[in-house]
Amino acid sequence: MLNYIWFALMIIAIIVGAINGTLTEVTNAAVDSAAVAVEIALGLIGIMAMWLGIMKIAEKGGLIKILARGIRPVARYIFPEIPDGHPAIGAMMMNITANWLGLGNAATPLGLKAMDELQSLNPVKDTASNSQITFLAINTASITFIPMTVIAVRAELGSANPFEIISTGIFASTCACITAITASRLLQKLPGSHKTDPMLNQTTVKEEKND
Repeated sequence: MLNYIWFALMIIAIIVGAINGTLTEVTNAAVDSAAVAVEIALGLIGIMAMWLGIMKIAEKGGLIKILARGIRPVARYIFPEIPDGHPAIGAMMMNITANWLGLGNAATPLGLKAMDELQSLNPVKDTASNSQITFLAINTASITFIPMTVIAVRAELGSANPFEIISTGIFASTCACITAITASRLLQKLPGSHKTDPMLNQTTVKEEKND
């Protein structure tokens, strides 16, 4: 779908540029923007490599396990289907930590690992479980304490104070995360949703009776 959207935007830009007689400006803007995109991407390599290395060290040093134990009371409420000590908790913690630091690209492979661990607990393999849906909501609207990627982009583009977005970012991302978790929990109560017994780790599907 995104490919179609980008293709449509390019066609519209070319058509409008041809109608207005500014096709040369459109071409120049496309070339200049491509060059700026490469410069920004190269500028992000350093900070991404640094934080990914720090997270790998934290994982090997056991910090992730400590953090996972710290959030276990909260995780037990949000993800009642996950047994204590399951690898899914640690995998989700790594993903959430990456999102806390605003490292969206680094969080993606960690999120895929967490989803794979959650899938091992899902008895209905062709349907996302409540835990998977809730985790996806948290991952998409995660709280961001230090938006490092955005800060790096702002610094690369010459911002006078690239760190000034931290407070507003924390407020906005916290509101988004609370809304996402609330919506996920409420939607789980709808007819047809999966109901999981956290003690037996079994899922039964609540089906509506057809008249």
